[in-house]
Amino acid sequence: MTGFDIIRLPFTDATGAELRNRDLRYANWPVVYILNNDREVYVGETANVARRMAEHRRDPAKVQLDQLRIIFGDSFNKSVCLDLESYLARYLHGNGQHEVTNDIRQLTSHDYHERESYERLFEKVFAELGGHGLINRSIRDIENLPLFKFSPFKTLSNDQETAVTEIVEGLLVDIEAGRSSSIVVEGAPGTGKTTVAIFLLKLLRDIGNDTRMPTADGLFDATDSGLAFAAYGSELRNRRLGMVIPQLSLRAMVSSAFEKTDGLSREMVLSPFEVGEDAEPYDVLVIDEAHRLMQRTGLFNSAQYDRFDAISNTLLDDNASHRSNALDWIQARSKHQVWILDINQIIRPSDVPASVQRTIIDSARDQGRYYQLNTQMRVRAGFDYPRYIRQVLSDEPPSSIPQIAPYDLRMYDDFGAMVDKIREREAEYGLARLVAGYAWPWRSWRDKDAFDIEIDGRSLRWNTEMRWVESPTSVDEVGSIHTVQGIDLNFAGVIIGPDLRFDREQRRLVLDRENYHDRKGKANARNLGVVYSDDDILSFVRNIYTILLTRGIRGTYVYVCDPAFRERLRPYFMPTGNDHINPAWTASLAKAERANSKLYELVRTLANDMSEHFPPPAVGPRRLYGISCLLTWSTHRVVVVNDDIDAPARKRLANAGWNVTGSDPDEVKKALAATKK
Repeated sequence: MTGFDIIRLPFTDATGAELRNRDLRYANWPVVYILNNDREVYVGETANVARRMAEHRRDPAKVQLDQLRIIFGDSFNKSVCLDLESYLARYLHGNGQHEVTNDIRQLTSHDYHERESYERLFEKVFAELGGHGLINRSIRDIENLPLFKFSPFKTLSNDQETAVTEIVEGLLVDIEAGRSSSIVVEGAPGTGKTTVAIFLLKLLRDIGNDTRMPTADGLFDATDSGLAFAAYGSELRNRRLGMVIPQLSLRAMVSSAFEKTDGLSREMVLSPFEVGEDAEPYDVLVIDEAHRLMQRTGLFNSAQYDRFDAISNTLLDDNASHRSNALDWIQARSKHQVWILDINQIIRPSDVPASVQRTIIDSARDQGRYYQLNTQMRVRAGFDYPRYIRQVLSDEPPSSIPQIAPYDLRMYDDFGAMVDKIREREAEYGLARLVAGYAWPWRSWRDKDAFDIEIDGRSLRWNTEMRWVESPTSVDEVGSIHTVQGIDLNFAGVIIGPDLRFDREQRRLVLDRENYHDRKGKANARNLGVVYSDDDILSFVRNIYTILLTRGIRGTYVYVCDPAFRERLRPYFMPTGNDHINPAWTASLAKAERANSKLYELVRTLANDMSEHFPPPAVGPRRLYGISCLLTWSTHRVVVVNDDIDAPARKRLANAGWNVTGSDPDEVKKALAATKK
């Protein structure tokens, strides 16, 4: 692979002819090109840039652009150009300096030979464009911006693309037939649910705005992309589309991104109340984070109850308000709904119950309109990390530890060290934040000089801004679930507060209701006749911590306030200060923790001192010659037995060639060390 050249020219009516006369490559070589003026930018690819420029001069949408850049590469081919085109559109949009006017159907990419090498070349292309005035941020800074994270210019995973393609195909058929539809997209944290929602709306809008015919080399040819639908513009033109987001913080960031995206607008991003109060119905509503839609309980104040009742009584029947919910409003105010949800992210009594949401899911399954997202798009752990976290927080933890590296998942015993590490990661990568369960009252809400969270001599406050993640004070604050649900971080420092405790006798996780300070999160729904037990609230709190522990793209750091729960979780999160523990020992640590605390402490001590030089032991119960053994190293012929095992039994093992020790760590270390001599 060689380098690249960027040719800069004015874009005029004469450009096409000038290119034909300048160099044969301009009429017969795959290139990527950029057209722009001070406000807009368009990225394209073609094998005949001279002809393409002549075509663009006849396009009213592009004739106002006045600058052209052509990117040549000696080894460029069609696949490389498609990938670079998508790459540049994605980062130019995320940069926010120009409005990217590309139709989203135009952008596609797939694997090809030496793709990783070309991606490194793309970074150099992007950096050089900074010298052309098109870029004013680094790639790292762009990737941390909400505009980039909530951009529709994304490469979809296979299951995302399948879902989007089939949803649009079905919607077009339903619209043409005049019938309504209800579609469900479900996925665990990090599977790209919000990406699907935004991409889908941009795609529907682009189809509706399309009045163009395919160009000579198939810019809008359906054979180039399964997302073309070029013939259906009239079906979607002037349709009323919207995206419903229950959470205020996430809604604010997405609406800001829509404001800077061609074809979308801030007004398209709605709260459930805004949908219910709108006098005009919607054709299509995409409901992101639908698991957070509300029912009539746990609302913030009497004004919200009045507003809720007014909507329900208007849209439904009289006296319906007490049994209705925002899901009912959306169904009443739209012809087609796309519900994007994860019922394992219900976190409050005010959220529409899982049983109600399951009826929507079951109906979509029956109609063949249900889509499951499985590919992990956020956490770079190389396995089903959200499921692993859910198991770790359950009363039946995983029996084995997956290979987590290079994902940086670790536990801290020193809270201050975790705080310092998060600040270090912020300087290095950006978007490193502390987050916590609602285990401390929000004193600073009323007293701005007060601190909310005090641990090990460190004093911190809860988040102070609605769009907290991007606020300048956020690195010195702690975010709650309400500021980070649906949002990515590079590194998350998760504080598991005293609202969760581990009961050693029952061997189960329990809720400490007194230390759970979300009043709306534990209030009974008296108007609905529902009383929430500690176990009911525990399920909400488990969901909260699962969400918090799945925010980090590159890593998650954990501090646990309850000592017993800390030890219960320790085998599943590599402890800091013990970074030299060989990961192969983590499964033995987990099995010892499930057996009893004394055995766990023994294995943990041995792992700290010996794991770099010895393999992990097999953890009992195991019987050798009728004798119960705690730990065994078969290759080293070392066995650990209970201290009360009598001398004759120990002798039987010794006669069989085993080096027998009790549970004293120093004894075991000596026995293992002796095998090295």
